[in-house]
Amino acid sequence: MAGTISRIRLENFMCHSSLHIELGEHVNFITGQNGSGKSAILTALCIAFGCRAKNTQRAATIKDFIKTGCSYAAIAVDINNQGEDSFKPDVYGNLIKLERRITESSSSTILKDQHGRKVANRKDDLNEIIEHFNIDVENPCVIMSQDKSREFLHSGNDKDKFKFFFKATLLQQVNELLETIRDQLNNADSVVQELEKSIKPVMRELDELREKIKNMEHIEEIAHDIDNLKKKLAWSWVYEVDQQIEEQTVRLQKLKERIPACQERIDRNTVVKLKIELEAEHERGTRTLEKMNGRLKQMQAQLRDFQMQHMQFTQAEASQIEEDMQNIQREIDYLDSNVTRLREEEKEFSEELSGIQKSISDIAKEIAESDKRILQLKSHMDGLQQRQSNTVTAFGGQKVLKLLQLIESNHGRFRSPPIGPIGAHLQLASESWSVAVDCACGGLLDAFIVSCHKDLQVLRECANRVYYNNLRIIVYDFTRQRLIIPDGSLPTTEHPTVLSVIQSENHTVLNVLVDQGHAERQVLVRDYEVGKSVAFDHRMRNIKEVYTSDGFRMFSRGSVQTILPPNKRPRPERWCSSPAEKIAELKNEVDGIQRIISEKNAQRRKLVNDRSNLEQKIANLKRKREPEERHLMNKKVQLEDGRRATAENNRHAAVDTTELEEDIKEEKNNIEQKELSLQKTNVKLTAALREVNDRRTAFKTFMDSVNEERLHFSSANDELDLVKRKIDAAQQEKTHYEGVMTTKVLPDIKTAEAEYADLQQRQQEYFKKASIICSESDMEALSHVAGSTPEQLSAKINRLKQRFDQESRRYAESIDDLRALHDKKERKILRKQQLYAGFRVKLNSCQKALDLRWKKFQRNAGLLKRQLTWLFNEHLGKKGISGFINVDYKSKVLSVELTMPQDASRDTVRDTRGLSGGERSFSTLCFTLALHGMTEAPFRAMDEFDVFMDAVSRKISLDTLVDFAVAQGSQWVFITPHDISMVKPGDRVKKQQMAAPRG
Repeated sequence: MAGTISRIRLENFMCHSSLHIELGEHVNFITGQNGSGKSAILTALCIAFGCRAKNTQRAATIKDFIKTGCSYAAIAVDINNQGEDSFKPDVYGNLIKLERRITESSSSTILKDQHGRKVANRKDDLNEIIEHFNIDVENPCVIMSQDKSREFLHSGNDKDKFKFFFKATLLQQVNELLETIRDQLNNADSVVQELEKSIKPVMRELDELREKIKNMEHIEEIAHDIDNLKKKLAWSWVYEVDQQIEEQTVRLQKLKERIPACQERIDRNTVVKLKIELEAEHERGTRTLEKMNGRLKQMQAQLRDFQMQHMQFTQAEASQIEEDMQNIQREIDYLDSNVTRLREEEKEFSEELSGIQKSISDIAKEIAESDKRILQLKSHMDGLQQRQSNTVTAFGGQKVLKLLQLIESNHGRFRSPPIGPIGAHLQLASESWSVAVDCACGGLLDAFIVSCHKDLQVLRECANRVYYNNLRIIVYDFTRQRLIIPDGSLPTTEHPTVLSVIQSENHTVLNVLVDQGHAERQVLVRDYEVGKSVAFDHRMRNIKEVYTSDGFRMFSRGSVQTILPPNKRPRPERWCSSPAEKIAELKNEVDGIQRIISEKNAQRRKLVNDRSNLEQKIANLKRKREPEERHLMNKKVQLEDGRRATAENNRHAAVDTTELEEDIKEEKNNIEQKELSLQKTNVKLTAALREVNDRRTAFKTFMDSVNEERLHFSSANDELDLVKRKIDAAQQEKTHYEGVMTTKVLPDIKTAEAEYADLQQRQQEYFKKASIICSESDMEALSHVAGSTPEQLSAKINRLKQRFDQESRRYAESIDDLRALHDKKERKILRKQQLYAGFRVKLNSCQKALDLRWKKFQRNAGLLKRQLTWLFNEHLGKKGISGFINVDYKSKVLSVELTMPQDASRDTVRDTRGLSGGERSFSTLCFTLALHGMTEAPFRAMDEFDVFMDAVSRKISLDTLVDFAVAQGSQWVFITPHDISMVKPGDRVKKQQMAAPRG
């Protein structure tokens, strides 16, 4: 059987110099005289299996077991290791050899296998064997030494019996262990309470620090406002120059529109001058003609006198004159219809020319807008192409890639790896909200998150190294759990919020969007009208801002309602799931716009050609109209002269005289020459009179008055002076407008163009500088700059700086230092709270486990008490005795009650001292066997168990012991100084006699 003892060897141990004992597997009797060293065998077993010297009640120290005169002592015990319960048979084999060597200064234990090879020498290895085989040498039911036999078997004290029972059933060991655990738990609870109390002063310091930080947060807000205003100031210069460029474009257009007006005034005054000069020449010819007409009238008068005397004017001549006047009238009608037709055609062409000019201007504006749109689309495509290679570039461009590489190379300097950019850790539930979420979160999507102030400084240093100077960095506790937002804090609307349409595997990112961006209170709507209704009409709770899907921002602050339009320079879509498809779509749009531009350019070229053709047609019409007008004027003058001559001739008749006719003929020739000269003058005059038809009536009136008062030449001189003054005035006005054109219009246009070019250059410079300070996309989070001039922003920055300096002087520490100290203390307190909470949880668990084990211990104790009574009666019944064992755990006493068979009264004996010696010894033996039956051990040993028994009781006791031992099947060792010849011999019983002690 595994765990039984096959051999014991002692050397220089107590009284033995050398002793070898072979034991059987079942019942072993060792007898001998007093002093022969029988009890030393059990003591050696106890020492070999690790019992302390004091517990053997034979020595104070282990070195006292060394035989007198010797320097060492050795104990060797062979343990059987066969069967199902064997211990590491592959290591030790069928036999485990236990050797204990004792010297004056030390002791050692060695474990060997069946071949004597050393396997182990640690006490833990021995304890492992003891626990495996359940060998408890301090249990009196395993080894009952001589002293314990005297103490138990021959004591009538109930407390001693209880101690024996309590120890033999291991209840004492378990009870002591549970009591020790309870004491330790109480001590631990006191320690944890002290630790929890020690946090309170630090918590008060943390509260004071939080209050101080709260008081200083407005300083940080001022600094943040200053930074934002600096960004606004940088971009306000850009936007102001943009406004100036627009205004300069309008001014330049107006200046260019002055050129045709000035040129028209110049041309008009040139015509007026020419007309006046021609009128003057016509007047001079008219006066000469009048003089000749006066002379002709004198001669005609003479002719009339002569004709009256001689003969009458012929009817044939009068008919010829009438026919000539009718021909002239027909020519005048024809010329007048031609001139009218040409003027109408010229007017139609002029109106058509104005329409073409307007169309050319509109097309030029459309082409400029299309070019601007192409630039925006190409910029959008560049952003998407960058994102196609790396999606992170959508949140910071190439600078963020360089920053991430630098963070990776400096990861050892960070306490926790930074998280960012925030936008790269987000996914949208639907791309339809991409513009709205982008407008709502703004620059927060490009920000990074760090866990402490030290990491912020390291990340800022890395950002500066890659020239990412405007990087936003947020300090946040990475250990903080996902924020749970109560329903009462959410907007009371069915429309989604920013927080509801975004997703992220990192709860810190979502926490930052809630704490820093109020994502749970930013409502998203589909269109403009719905947004106005949600933002302003219903006054819903917990709504900070409303964003439409196309980028409108709406919010109310008190009674003020604000609506901000989308950014005029939209950025590329940063959450596009398929950048390649979007790039292709944008490219198609660019191609479409370029085709439209090509078509517009073709239309503009055609319109320019049409304009040139119309201008040529108008010039041709003018060239045709002017000779017709001059010819018409001549015919009208000729007709008028003919009518006057006919009227004059009709009133008078002339006498044909040769001399007078010759003189008249000569004068007519002169008149014809003068009239020819006058006609030439009239041709020139007709060209100057194309726009002054209204003067014709005045001219006719003037001619009539001249005919009536031909002799009044003084009025003609006055008119000549007036004509000169008009010519001078026209010349001065022409010179004035030519000067305006030369000194003002053209220089102003040139200056405006130079200013326009300078504004464009300044705009590029300001744009470049502003982009270094912050990207234009960051301006969305800062609201629009429109309405604030750079001077106003500079003044506001100066005021905030003064306020910042005043507030900063109130505190010695910076808010970053206070926050770093707060975070440090908070982390320290949190670690302690978590640690102490863990202690408390473990203590509670241990306390519950202890209470459970204590209940199990009490239940098992009750079961063992009943089991002991059953076994005790079973053994007593072999002699016809019955009994009862009462165990009082509270009073720690064990009493035995017996009912003897010869007692007719059947009275119960409550005090065993009232029994005979044999009866008391037998009842005690039955009690012992009952305890043995309740314990398990591979071997058991009893020393002097049969002392103070008479012969009959000893025989009954020995028979009972042998029968019990054989029936139980374990190994037993009985040591007695008495004769055991009455023990029945058998295969399972082995007897050995110790040598007599030497005198």
